[in-house]
Amino acid sequence: MEPSSRNTQLPSFSSAFGSLVPPEQNHSMNKQSDSFFIPSYLKGSIYAQKLGEARNKKNSAQNDCHSAPTSQSSSRSTNKNSANAQTKLAPSHRGMTYDLIEKIPCSENERVPPLPSGWSSDDKQPALEVLSDGFELKLSGQKSDREREHESCAARADYPMPSQGGIYYFEVTILARKKEESSLGIGFSSKKVPLTRLPGWEPESWAYHGDDGNSYSSQITGRTYGPPFGASDTIGCGINFRASTAFFTKNGVDLGVAFREVKGKLYPSVGMKKPGEHIRVNFGQSPFIFDIDGMMKCERCLIENEVKLASTSNLSPPLRETELIQALVLQFLVHDGYVETARAFATEIETEKRALNLDPATVIPGFCIKDDEDATHRQRIRNAVLDGDIDTALKYTNLHFPQVLKDNEQVYFRLRCRRFIEMIRHASEVQNQQPTNGASKKSDKSIDQREDINHVMIMDENQNHTRGKDQPEVEQTLISNAEHTRLLQEAIHYGTELSAEFKDDSRRKVKKALEDAFALIAYQEPSSAEGVAHLLDPSGRIAVAEELNSAILQSLGKSSSAALETLFQQTSVLLDDLREQGGSAAAFLNINDYSKPKMSIS
Repeated sequence: MEPSSRNTQLPSFSSAFGSLVPPEQNHSMNKQSDSFFIPSYLKGSIYAQKLGEARNKKNSAQNDCHSAPTSQSSSRSTNKNSANAQTKLAPSHRGMTYDLIEKIPCSENERVPPLPSGWSSDDKQPALEVLSDGFELKLSGQKSDREREHESCAARADYPMPSQGGIYYFEVTILARKKEESSLGIGFSSKKVPLTRLPGWEPESWAYHGDDGNSYSSQITGRTYGPPFGASDTIGCGINFRASTAFFTKNGVDLGVAFREVKGKLYPSVGMKKPGEHIRVNFGQSPFIFDIDGMMKCERCLIENEVKLASTSNLSPPLRETELIQALVLQFLVHDGYVETARAFATEIETEKRALNLDPATVIPGFCIKDDEDATHRQRIRNAVLDGDIDTALKYTNLHFPQVLKDNEQVYFRLRCRRFIEMIRHASEVQNQQPTNGASKKSDKSIDQREDINHVMIMDENQNHTRGKDQPEVEQTLISNAEHTRLLQEAIHYGTELSAEFKDDSRRKVKKALEDAFALIAYQEPSSAEGVAHLLDPSGRIAVAEELNSAILQSLGKSSSAALETLFQQTSVLLDDLREQGGSAAAFLNINDYSKPKMSIS
């Protein structure tokens, strides 16, 4: 097969994470990265999942930046001859140098809104000190003449409360020791609100005040709400974005709804009036006093019950829920090539309907499963990939669907890489079957540390004369060593061909896949070596099989996804859109929860 005859248009995989920062900023960047946390009540949500994915991508991009050669930056301070010498250096095998220009700072157009992680050092009155990694605020005793003219000093968090989580909650503990009346205001406000008055007194701000226990909703006049609070008390503040309501807690007790129709981009906010007042905030970096996890669970159950009550009667044509599910499952089986299984399932459905029908004269509609030769070929190819027999999969693909691999270079590349991985996997299995004679093996020993295989064979041969009783075992070891060496040499030869075929491909995704696959050859026992063992996992075959099957279906003019898969994907996208808009019940739903297998209780 000629590589030049294939379509080279692959999807873009450029990274949107990882800002290029000067070396002197690395320390602060790492410190911020270390403070990453997800509150317990958000764990398991799609929003938390996306936060984790964004963090991993950002860290990966930053690590690649740091691991790239620094000759480019250092050349700026060298003379002209040094700069000329730099241009003659061979490209880095990491390939990262050529991707950096595509990266943009993660703060620009950030798709996943971050969580508040501390008090802002900029969005506060100067008299307030930010302490303890940004979690504490203290009103110093010294005020400038200008600050004395203000009624209070306020501060806001570094990021607004994200509506994508459904509920956002934080707690503030008053650390001042004096048991006197507190002059604090705890709540939230928009970015427009001045920081010279307690939150709640200005438009677009809401707060619960400690001196009188009143709640203030964008005006100077308060409303009776809860008890006053002071030193050693912990006040919680939360927003339910679905209901557009806000609530407060005191020392773990829910005080009820304080505000309604709460909307906008709102930041956690605290205001103080008396010097020496000192508070600490918990944005989720430690356990909460109030059972916010229980509140979140109840809210999720409420939304899930609404989903269960949804009717399928408005479908066209209308179908009962059972019939809809049966139709989706049947179409999925036929789509993926399980024709015989589909026939058996259709027969079972028809038998069940006849058994439940009381009128023998009633015609029972059935399902007609047509013979599909292409489906049989697809299933054979799919099974070959799942069995790790990539050669057979390539053979049947080129025989029955000769244009597929020519038009889909990405699929062809994935198959080739998987073939190399399977060769290493086979060699590793042969090696692991060898008798160890009590000697321990180290999985992290790289190839340059190995003992010469011929030397091992000679030593074993010499030991034959002194250990006659171990003769069969030694012979088996020699045979296994020879077989392992042969398989390894074949894999290296194949890898050399693979590298040569794609040596001119400068795409980072391709280079990274090759680097990961070739890393397997550097370990004596790659199946147990940290960092590469996952590549040998048979589950990696599934993605390759699905991608090849989709490409074949597209070549036949059919949908690359079954109706059930399309429905799942469409629902996932719809929920994502609703979450991004904010204030939706979609924030409390995770579609992956519905696709997990149910554990049976025996």
